[in-house]
Amino acid sequence: MIRISPRAVAPLAALAVIGIATSSPRGQGSPSFQGGVDLINVTATVTDGDGRFVPGLGQQDFVIFEDGQRQDVAYFSDERVPVSLGIVLDASGSMTDDKMSAARSAIDRLIHDLLGERDELFFLEFGNRPNIVQKWTTSRPAISRAMARVEPAGGTAMYDAVARAIPLAGVGRHPKKALLVISDGNDTNSRLTIGELQPLIRNSEVLVYALGVDSATVTTRSRPRVRFPPRTPFPFPGRGPQRRSPPIIPGGTWNVGTRERVDAEALRQMTDDTGGRTEIIRGFRDLDGATSRIAEELSSQYSLGYESAGHSDGQWHEIRVEVSDPRLRVRARHGYIAS
Repeated sequence: MIRISPRAVAPLAALAVIGIATSSPRGQGSPSFQGGVDLINVTATVTDGDGRFVPGLGQQDFVIFEDGQRQDVAYFSDERVPVSLGIVLDASGSMTDDKMSAARSAIDRLIHDLLGERDELFFLEFGNRPNIVQKWTTSRPAISRAMARVEPAGGTAMYDAVARAIPLAGVGRHPKKALLVISDGNDTNSRLTIGELQPLIRNSEVLVYALGVDSATVTTRSRPRVRFPPRTPFPFPGRGPQRRSPPIIPGGTWNVGTRERVDAEALRQMTDDTGGRTEIIRGFRDLDGATSRIAEELSSQYSLGYESAGHSDGQWHEIRVEVSDPRLRVRARHGYIAS
């Protein structure tokens, strides 16, 4: 269920964003309001100690708490359901030809080979400002053509882009809605702050995923191949990169730009409350594997719902999901704001 709090009004007005729809996981797009009782929808990802997705759980294996009080699970599904997925791609000036080529390749594989036929998509790129290049469609070629039209330039207005994408994701036709944000740097141009963006995300039921590509920027006339001394990779969120020596650039005198580090903490502030996640990858060569992991996750989740007395207090209500096996880990939305 989607709610709009007073704190979200100003940022929404600043971006001229209007119109947020709501739907329930009962599959018919029906409103969640029933006689003063709201159906709170929760998507849960369950993994084992090795990070592998755990199939085969039943409704009896889940326990949901709201503000510390146990709730009855009123809805459960372990089937792969269609998803309305928005793809939000950094198209700032730091996205060189090789980076953009790798991004297009990874996204093409995601949408053509890894997602379901019924999944719908939109594509939004951002530089100095967000730009919706392709609205909701099930046509994969339409998304590919939209990506081909992107010409990187300008700064990085990532927070504004996510704020623009959240309401659009909210009107997707499928009850399960998600955003995938791909960026190689920090926000430099948004009018919104991360603190202003967070309530907008919390007011939605959209799963937000972020892939931060932590790579060096190299500016050359002929773009020679850059070799880096080896280092230990860091594929898991929360583990920062290790320092390494400057790149070895063969031949001539080349201008090596300052390394633009991804702000992993800001990305987690966008993703973690939603039940999505942030992954920091070493370079664009790892993007294909990262998008594959997200596609697998979207196909391996559980859909839950519980009935809650309708709140109108404008406060954050905490949600906690547990499973009966303490060895397993559950990731789900952390709560919602009731207006």
